[in-house]
Amino acid sequence: MELTFVSYDGAYPNLCSGRLVLAIDGVPVVFPENCLSSGGCIAFDDDWNEDIQQGEWGISAYPKDFPEDLKKQAVALVNENVEQGCCGGCI
Repeated sequence: MELTFVSYDGAYPNLCSGRLVLAIDGVPVVFPENCLSSGGCIAFDDDWNEDIQQGEWGISAYPKDFPEDLKKQAVALVNENVEQGCCGGCI
């Protein structure tokens, strides 16, 4: 089976709130909304200045019956094709 990246429509200020579409053997597979989880984080110093750390994405929800053996490759495709980071939109 060949897994390819199709699209992701998440954008600042809610980079992780989007629709991910990958394709298995050319057939589009739509992931649940908000399926990405940022490996980044946001913190504040004593003066309330933001410190936003970029980080790799994880996938927190897969479509029903998504092949287990493609999950690691799916995460790699996301990290190759979707801007990495934590936008801080959820704080």
